[in-house]
Amino acid sequence: MIWRWRYEDANGGEVTDRPLPREIFSSQSDAESWLGESWRELLEAGVEQVTLMEDERVEYSGMSLRAAE
Repeated sequence: MIWRWRYEDANGGEVTDRPLPREIFSSQSDAESWLGESWRELLEAGVEQVTLMEDERVEYSGMSLRAAE
């Protein structure tokens, strides 16, 4: 199983028009830990919310990065 974050704008559209980290993780906890360390940089790069994907399955979606401010 591969875990990854899908980066989204405020409307839930995937952000693909800029260089962003394309990390993959072997566990959900590794992915969540990485986001806890990286959310500020993602927000500065124009990412408003994220969705956690396990392979192509959505674990949870629409998590705002602004809520962490």
